[in-house]
Amino acid sequence: MLRSTLIAVLGLICFFRSDAQSLYMPRAVRQAYEKGTRSPDGRPGKNYWQNTGRYVINVTAMPPDRTIKGSEQIVYINNSPDTLRNPVIKLFLNIHKPGAPRAFPAGEDYLTDGTHIDAFSVDGRSQPWEENGFFYTWHPIRLPKPLLPHDSVHLSFDWHYQISLRSNREGMIDSTTYFLAYFYPRVAVFDDYNGWDRMTFTDLQEFYSDFNEYTVTVNVPANYIVWGTGTLQHPEKLLQPAVADRFARSFHSDQTIRIATPEDLRTKKVTAQNAVNSWQFKATDIPDMAFGLSDHFVWDAASVLVDDAAGRRASVQAAYNDTAADYHSMVQFGRHALDWLSHNWPGIPYPYEKTTIFHGYAGMEYPMMANDETYPDTIFARFVAEHEIAHTYMPFYMGINETRYGFMDEGWATTFELLIGRADLGDERAEQFYRQFRVNRWINDPSPDEDLPITTPGDVFNGNGLGNNEYGKPSLGYLAVKDLLGDALFSKCLHEYMSRWHGKHPIPWDFFNSFNDASGSDLNWFWNNWFFSNNYIDLAAAGLSRSGNGYTLRIRNIGGMAAPFDIVITREDGSVETMHETPAVWKADQKLAMVNLPGKKKIRSLKLDGGIFMDANPADNQWPAQ
Repeated sequence: MLRSTLIAVLGLICFFRSDAQSLYMPRAVRQAYEKGTRSPDGRPGKNYWQNTGRYVINVTAMPPDRTIKGSEQIVYINNSPDTLRNPVIKLFLNIHKPGAPRAFPAGEDYLTDGTHIDAFSVDGRSQPWEENGFFYTWHPIRLPKPLLPHDSVHLSFDWHYQISLRSNREGMIDSTTYFLAYFYPRVAVFDDYNGWDRMTFTDLQEFYSDFNEYTVTVNVPANYIVWGTGTLQHPEKLLQPAVADRFARSFHSDQTIRIATPEDLRTKKVTAQNAVNSWQFKATDIPDMAFGLSDHFVWDAASVLVDDAAGRRASVQAAYNDTAADYHSMVQFGRHALDWLSHNWPGIPYPYEKTTIFHGYAGMEYPMMANDETYPDTIFARFVAEHEIAHTYMPFYMGINETRYGFMDEGWATTFELLIGRADLGDERAEQFYRQFRVNRWINDPSPDEDLPITTPGDVFNGNGLGNNEYGKPSLGYLAVKDLLGDALFSKCLHEYMSRWHGKHPIPWDFFNSFNDASGSDLNWFWNNWFFSNNYIDLAAAGLSRSGNGYTLRIRNIGGMAAPFDIVITREDGSVETMHETPAVWKADQKLAMVNLPGKKKIRSLKLDGGIFMDANPADNQWPAQ
């Protein structure tokens, strides 16, 4: 026992003294490695743990009444080695309260009086709930007795809130269409490197949740349909027979089936005609639940094979105002996305039973749900839907802390968005979209916030720089390492990382270490260059000279980023050839590269072309200089 412990300690010492130490690591993260909850090889450590909960929620929405009422029972399980005395409860909808810290100005239509806790109990005993003006979107509570390691506590809440008139990530879509998200009190994440998540939600950064078990019942009037996360229980009791039959058939159909038509809705032939219908959904090992409801949205659905080995299909549904022309194609857009993502990149079968694209205003993802606007351009509508569906893998399947490390999910969704776009539109048009929406602003904006390291915690940003640091820059970094490793090895590394960490809470160092381990290479020079530096992309052709049977091209890396590039060579006889250089060209010297250009034919001119790796100053990318 002593010998094995000594070996483990020596291994950690070697890890922290090796090149891996060159990656900046916060002290709290370093302590997680020392405690063995995370491993230097990129796997969860032998002492890894995470907490979880079982949520039973009952919520009532009676449009056009804006008051949403709820009650819930939570069994919170402490799998940590720590004794917990002051759990933190997240109340995200307090973002609507006057005075709440927000990243953006709020108009009258946005403001409400927030979430009201009407009753609160611990292990069946009523407890006072004290409103505190210091807390908004998170609130500490004190347990009557400490929660010991490997024990559980039963919390119950009754609450109500007024749904916001201005829909963003959640709220009213119209007077009888609501989108319910972040609507319930929840226990914040308690993890091994940060303790309780006390980050304030400002309506800019996103979310971080445990993997829980949910049973959610949404009570609505007759003729309202509810769409949401999880498996709908007993649809035959909620839907009239013809509609229930179409719903059942859609789970096996490649073709879009219109489950509820405008005529069905007008003649009240969709739902059971009870005064109140209770729509219940269940899901396990999932970080959140969200729901849309309406009395006039039509309902389309089909399905697609996502897991060839198991023969498993996933449902794709769309709920929308029939006037939204692009939504008439949305089920097939969703089918294509699930098919492509399952079989190409990331190449892991879509992990859930369904996805629903709901006609709202946010362009926002939730487990098994997307809240997307309508667009006159169907290509752009598909582009947005594919991005939100890609989020299934990161953050939901992978349990990422979006608030602090949003680049670990937004960067990947942006990467998958480009890769599927190439298949949809061809390389040229997809890359034009990518440059326009993901790269232009970063490269063309020299303000200090834009060049902060990608690993800068997201809650540090107040708007400027956040988008580029979480979307375009990390996406380029993932594409650059794909170029460096080649598709086969990159795929192996990505699958290994996702296999190790799905259903858990990976942080950046887990990703970097997992790729190092799976690739068999020390990539820390690359991670340092892209994710921990203030670098940007700016190359310059610095000179050409004869050497042996060809030429040597000197390239200065002014911006410092280890970006791949093409050298487009025009010979004296007018012939043109292209040489590609991966980021490996910068490994030895990240400021200067000497590239051999073989061939006896005289070179008339050449230029450096980064493609999607746009250059901040393309004027000096040519030789001879112009």
